[in-house]
Amino acid sequence: MSLDTIIDFLEPINRYELSNDVGFKDTQLGRHINAYEEEFPDVSNADMVLIGCGEMRGEGGINNTDGPNAVRSEFYNLFHWHKNVIVADIGNVKVGASIQDTYAALKTMVSELIEQGKRVVILGGSHDVTLAQYAAYTSLEKIIEATCVDARIDLNMDSVLPADNFLMELLTGVPNFIRHYNHIGFQSYLVHPQMLEVIDSLRFDCFRVGKVKENIEEMEPPIRNSNMLSFDIASIQHAHAPANRLSPNGFTGEEACTLMQYAGMSRNMSSIGIYGYNPSLDTDSLTAKQISHLLWYIMDGIHKGKQEALLENRDDFFEFTMAFAEVQTVFLQSKKTGRWWMQLHDGQFVACSKLDYLIACNNEIPERWLRAMERN
Repeated sequence: MSLDTIIDFLEPINRYELSNDVGFKDTQLGRHINAYEEEFPDVSNADMVLIGCGEMRGEGGINNTDGPNAVRSEFYNLFHWHKNVIVADIGNVKVGASIQDTYAALKTMVSELIEQGKRVVILGGSHDVTLAQYAAYTSLEKIIEATCVDARIDLNMDSVLPADNFLMELLTGVPNFIRHYNHIGFQSYLVHPQMLEVIDSLRFDCFRVGKVKENIEEMEPPIRNSNMLSFDIASIQHAHAPANRLSPNGFTGEEACTLMQYAGMSRNMSSIGIYGYNPSLDTDSLTAKQISHLLWYIMDGIHKGKQEALLENRDDFFEFTMAFAEVQTVFLQSKKTGRWWMQLHDGQFVACSKLDYLIACNNEIPERWLRAMERN
């Protein structure tokens, strides 16, 4: 498989239609994105590759490109701030005869792009399209850390809809390539307590929306460690994303943008999926605008991430050697971005926060360090 071959799975876009037939100004992103119109764009230097996949059959809807194109229309109209971040848009996945056909097409494209070192951003589509996103890694036999941002935990086996239970396949399928899983932003009244117990028994981490909102900076390390992010707009308050009809509560638009900025900053992150957008449920395109802002903040994160030093360049880090609870370890803090890492017993460094360092300074074992040790 090659990039030339994946064109068979794609439909091009019309940039002029996205501008409401007036064209884009030089200051807008629409003039700077390498889009698949008549010819497939050059993605060799792309920092971010957009793919639209409007597959909605997993939640009982229909497959269409209205959602991805509605988001594009808003995104292309935003101002271009990040001159060093190159974006390519390769169009929309063609409608498959079955939902499995769509999964297979998307998996093929994402795996090819990941193998070429690209960061892929998928504009969904119902949340079960995450399975195709994950399948790209299984086809490459890559063991990954995955993070999902959602108000619910989609493990409802009483439902016949894939969008309600796809996490079962993701977390328990054989062979399995999930080393660790984080779930960010669940709302307790939408999740059965036993479901949390099951996830905890697997040593996976779940973060309730209220706890996240109290200190959102604590979500940067798990996202930084992740290779794959799946984001459901159901995690955003209805007031900030009117197409979310699940709950009036959740993250604000600004908080969602912060999480996406973290994803953009992560050098490990190779695919990001934004799911759950149905334009027929939107009001004044506000949810499309919100998602376009998420994309803008991914770019902002990529821009900031490019300034980060490699861990091997120790001159660019403050180094703190310490012992806590009879354990000796090392904490690193970047002089460029202020982010933190901690060393595990095997010598590997994992992302952490300043709070973890302060806990260790009090001769206590940070929970993040313990959980990482349990998984190793």
